[in-house]
Parts: sequence; C-alpha cells; structure tokens
Amino acid sequence: MIGLADVLAARERVRGSVYLSPCPHSVMLSRLTGQEIYLKLENLQMTGSFKERGALNRIALLTPEQAARGVVAASAGNHAQGVAYHATARGIRSIIVMPLPTPLVKVTATRGFGAEVVLFGANYDEACEEATRICTAEGMTFIHPFDDAMVMAGQGTIGLELLEQIPQLEAVVVPIGGGGLIGGIACAVKESRPDIRVIGVQTARLPSMAEAIREGHPVTLVPSTTIADGIAVRRAGSVTFPVVEKYVDEIVTVEEDEIASAILVLLEREKTLAEGAGATALAALLQKKTSLSGAHTAVLVCGGNIDVTLLSRIIERGLVQDGRMIRLRIHLLDKPGALAELTRLLASLRANIVDTLYNRAYYGVNLGDTTIDITLETRGREQVAELLEALTAAGYQHSRVI
Repeated sequence: MIGLADVLAARERVRGSVYLSPCPHSVMLSRLTGQEIYLKLENLQMTGSFKERGALNRIALLTPEQAARGVVAASAGNHAQGVAYHATARGIRSIIVMPLPTPLVKVTATRGFGAEVVLFGANYDEACEEATRICTAEGMTFIHPFDDAMVMAGQGTIGLELLEQIPQLEAVVVPIGGGGLIGGIACAVKESRPDIRVIGVQTARLPSMAEAIREGHPVTLVPSTTIADGIAVRRAGSVTFPVVEKYVDEIVTVEEDEIASAILVLLEREKTLAEGAGATALAALLQKKTSLSGAHTAVLVCGGNIDVTLLSRIIERGLVQDGRMIRLRIHLLDKPGALAELTRLLASLRANIVDTLYNRAYYGVNLGDTTIDITLETRGREQVAELLEALTAAGYQHSRVI
C-alpha cells in the first residue's frame, strides 16, 4: 500500500520535468452532464499522456548501477513513450516491447523519444512476457506500466494538483486499466479530503478491475479488442487492487460507441483530442452512468495519442450514433428521371448526399425496379425523422442500413 507521503515525495521528484496540466471548467460539458465539469488535460503532456509521471518517479529511484544497465518496459504506447522520454533525458538505455497491433503513431513516437522498440505478441500480456525475458537476460530493470507502488505514486501527483486547482472539488472520475492511475489519485485525494468521491470507469469489454472488486481478488479476463487500447488490461494489478478496493467509491463501465461519442464531443465542443482511454471518464458522465448529481467534478482526459485512421473511423461512427450521418436503402422505378426526383426531395429537406450505390440484382429487387443506397449528412435525429416521414409520404419504399 502506498500513502500520501509517497505521493508527496513523488511530486518533488517529478517537479520541473512534468507539465502541470491545466484543469479548466467546461460550461458546455457541465450543461450536457448535469455536473460542474473540470477537464484535467493530461493529453497535453510532452508524451501525450499521464504515464510519464509514474515512469519518471520510478526512473528517478534507480540506483546508479541499475541506471547503467538500463530499463525495459512493455506497453501499448503511452507508458512506452513516458519511459523512453525520461530515460533518454537521463542518458539511460531503454528497451520497449510493444504488441504487434500497437498504432503506428505510438510506435514511431516511442522510437522518436530514443527507445529501442521490439514489436512482439498479439496483446499486452504477450509483450509483457517478452519484456520480462529480455529484462532477465540482460540484467535490466523492468518498469511496470501500473503494478508498481512508485509508478502509482507518480500518477498520484495528479490528485495533488486537482486539490489545488479545484478548491471546491467534490468528485473525480478516472479511467481504469490496471489501476495505477486511479490508485495513485485516489490515495492522494482520499488521504487529503476523504469526502471527495472517486469514481473509476472501464471499457465494458475489459472490466478487469470491476471484476476484481466483485470477486475480491484480481481475475484474468478473456482477450478482447477495444478502441480504448490504453486501458485494455485483462487483469487488475496485485499491487493496485488493494489501493483501489480501499479508496475508490464506484466503478462503472462504458460501451465502445459511448467512448466514440465522447471522443467526438471533446473534439467538437472542447477542441480537445483524446484517445479512446482518454475519453472513457467523460463517456460515463455523458451517458449518466455514475451516481453523481450536480457535483464539482474533475474528469481525467488521460491521453491524446490516437491513430489518425482510427480517429477518422471514430468520427464517422460518432456521426452515425448522433444521427448526423445515415445510410438509406430506397427502392426506385428503373426509369429515366427517377433518381432526379429522389434527389430533389432530399435537397428540399437540406440533406447532403455523401455517397450512392445502385443495385439491380440484389436485395430482392423486382424486374423494372432498382435500389439505391444513399449515405446522407444531416443535422441530427430530428432531421432524420423528417427525411423518413417525407420519403414515406412520397411513396418510396425505404429502410435504414445499420
């Protein structure tokens, strides 16, 4: 178990080397969630994530002999960059083992920060096994991404900053992977102000900490993929679990589409880029998953390292979820002018056509008829309802493609 003294000592070690991230109040998100929302923007760190706090605290505690031999880490990207950046800054060799599916942006950034990158395994667990093997073979020091008391204490420095930045703080909502971030923050906050609620959020696809709390001990979940790859941890940490069990008041889960929607809200409303893991805390509040009501609430935007191709898919998915993009399958007579009549109707309703696909042979189309799949940009669900009503009134047979 770590204590407040460990977090206070960590703050002194990282002071001047880690960015004191801002925590602005958001009027728009406060209206959407029914809370008074303050965004802790850890995506603005040098490496784009909170992870460098814990990595630096652990590196700062290396003996001269350990520093000379170097460090090893396994990570899907954010911890990797934190270790690489701060090890290189101190002239320490670092080897980072990353799973093969790691987004290219994170691999490139990790190499750019001076680490030797080894791509190995289909997931974090396999990469971690390889990192452990390298560590033993070369006599290096392994820096765990979360299941390490001093890494957890480093992440806890965020909690100290929140207490100073938001004097009226009543709640903190934090993403959970293995538990290092929420464990450190919860320790700092609860040992300073026990009245503040600490709420954790996990992806519903890998609720490892929620399951650990339910079972009373860490359990290993079956592998699953998620856009919140930064918190895709199959087993809660044995070091972090008792801290989370002691200090965290509530753990909730969010679905993939809810995370995608939160990414889009942050991008559009706050001009803030968050990766999947970085948007999970806000997703829980937007979807009213927590027990909070009208509280002064700090929301961790814990990282912003997202692959641009994934971002484009998330934006498109988010537009669909919000009703701002829709695909319709419409039956038409196969005659000149039929498409022109349809597009005039759509134009009169101010819907923008993005894509079309004609089909005469599939979907049970009668001879002399055709179908067209039309993707449309709309203003939202109300306009979609108007479109469907107008198509029905005009005699078009139509269905929504999901």
